Amino acid sequence: MISEKPVPIEATAHYIQKAYKTVEEYTGIRFGTDYLWHINNPDLSDWYPSSEKPAIAMCIFKEFYPERQVEFAADLQYALHYEGRDLTDDEAYRHLIEKYSINPELFYTKLKSEQYKEQAYYEFALCKQLQVTGFPCVLLQTGESKFYLLARGFTPYEDVKARLDNVLKEIAG
Repeated sequence: MISEKPVPIEATAHYIQKAYKTVEEYTGIRFGTDYLWHINNPDLSDWYPSSEKPAIAMCIFKEFYPERQVEFAADLQYALHYEGRDLTDDEAYRHLIEKYSINPELFYTKLKSEQYKEQAYYEFALCKQLQVTGFPCVLLQTGESKFYLLARGFTPYEDVKARLDNVLKEIAG
């Protein structure tokens, strides 16, 4: 989701200081030192996290590689939570546009385009309409307005797969 006005990391750091350990325990992933510096030193951090720019970048990326959007989303999460990149900074995307062989000039032009900003805000509105209140969240779209919730919060792969298989059986039947 997106807030009307970005707030400093200080507003959420206290919660994250406790919650990230649970995430590590459940998932086995590790948060990076650079990210945790901002969480543990919020009074010194200049971060004002916002989902707007990463959402715009995601819309651009989906245009180039629609079949690799989950991979790109994972790369964004890694860039933020492990590498500690500030995703409100345009330069935070340079390593990803290189990785995916996207023309930098074209990417940065699109990043400042109203068209992609509007697409991102459409997706924010869709998430709100679908009552997505947190991430991760996995939805399967099977029609113009038909969605199935497969997972909310951390969910083991086996559970997601079983739910997906059930939905696919229901659709086929």
